[in-house]
Amino acid sequence: MEKVPMTAEGYTSLEAEIKNLKTAERPRIIKLIAEARSHGDLSENAEYHAAKELQGITEARIADLEDKLSRADIIDVSKLKGDQVMFGATVTLIDEDTEDKVKYRIVGEIEGNVKEGKISITSPIARALLGKRKNDVVEVSTPGGGKSYEIVKVEYK
Repeated sequence: MEKVPMTAEGYTSLEAEIKNLKTAERPRIIKLIAEARSHGDLSENAEYHAAKELQGITEARIADLEDKLSRADIIDVSKLKGDQVMFGATVTLIDEDTEDKVKYRIVGEIEGNVKEGKISITSPIARALLGKRKNDVVEVSTPGGGKSYEIVKVEYK
């Protein structure tokens, strides 16, 4: 089984999502199914079929998350240090074309969320950054074309 790298924060977040799905979402779906059943004929009952489909999606999500947790390789970022970009690093970059400053934290694939400043270790930007150091310039192929970034800060927190 292939290990799934993730931060301790990401692991805790997945545990919380599983708990929510099991303790809040499952009972809600069971009520929806029971209510839809009370409407009679199940063969033409759209509410019933929608609730059953939602139940299937929820159970699949729980199984997927539990699988990822069972294969988790938790990396304690607080014990990492140095100026080389690795998993868990928070990297401050300057876009060489626009001079815009951006900050990304390199996290596990399931934790990635660009809006929160977290990029997956498998993303093009993260792959380009890995192994680089402060003041290095990296070229990243993006759907909108190539981009150049200068690494101005590498930190582990």
